[in-house]
Amino acid sequence: MRVEENVPLAPLTTIGIGGPARFFFRATTVDEIRAALDWARERGVPLFILGGGSNLLISDRGIDALVLHADLRGVTVESEDEYAMVKVAAGEPWDAFVATAVGSGWAGLECLSGIPGSTGATPIQNVGAYGQEVSETIARVEVLDRTTGLVTWFTNWDCRFGYRSSLFKNYERERYVVLSVTFRLKIGGDAAVRYPELQRYVEEHGIARDDLRGVREAVIAIRKRKGMVIDPADPDTRSDGSFFMNPVVSAPEYESFARRWPDAPHFPAGDGVKLSAAWLIERAGFHKGYVHGNVGLSSKHTLAIINRGGGTASEVMKLVRMIQQRVREEFGVEIHPEPVILI
Repeated sequence: MRVEENVPLAPLTTIGIGGPARFFFRATTVDEIRAALDWARERGVPLFILGGGSNLLISDRGIDALVLHADLRGVTVESEDEYAMVKVAAGEPWDAFVATAVGSGWAGLECLSGIPGSTGATPIQNVGAYGQEVSETIARVEVLDRTTGLVTWFTNWDCRFGYRSSLFKNYERERYVVLSVTFRLKIGGDAAVRYPELQRYVEEHGIARDDLRGVREAVIAIRKRKGMVIDPADPDTRSDGSFFMNPVVSAPEYESFARRWPDAPHFPAGDGVKLSAAWLIERAGFHKGYVHGNVGLSSKHTLAIINRGGGTASEVMKLVRMIQQRVREEFGVEIHPEPVILI
């Protein structure tokens, strides 16, 4: 295997921040992934798996490890009856697959349009947007167990999905390399138009619920308004997307919160209540377009921390801590970053 050294990583991330990889290897097969694991183990070198780089903040010093870019490709339709069972290799670009699903009339992913990154990352984060999550359609996830070198499959239940969480992110973070994801998509099904903002857009533009292409275009249009679709000409898209997760508080905590801010946006979330991180951030004094050195908040969306040009990870983290502290002081609520942070 040809391992490169001191490879710049910032260009491989959507926010464009971060130092180099001490070692770097791009794997296109499972055997190459195994070889990379062996190479790192034999030399006592830490290993980091890099996907699409869309949900990642890398230290300005870089990563003193072997960065393994898992670039497995291929889309296989395993069966088609009432549902299409579709196996997608981990390295396939996510939005390209969503476009394929929509074009094929397979419902279940249309509201996840316009999201950057690779398919293999979606079960790790349980990617969600506009009222839809990948966990609703994932049938199974194929992984390589780094402790045994064996390939195994996890069912949807095994993945322990929750809000922006999974087995792979919260319980066995360093153990598995995702190889493929199999989706169960409804053939000829209606779009999942649940999110109020999307509902309004669809109704205003006369888009039918069975028009998957129309709903996909609506989602992308809404995301573009917020700078959430990668566009080299738009500096607001040089980000990790939504940097903060919407906080979930207990019912008693919400009752206390609502006595002071009864009009704050809120949504049911299991036994708790989900608050709007964007609302909290704005009311804490961080407006759209807020500037902090070479980074700041998007002029379109307060949840997105952007690289204004020449930004550093240290600047991002200072801004993150400022926002967290102000929200905590003002509302007594903790907000947490969504991206993987390697500082």
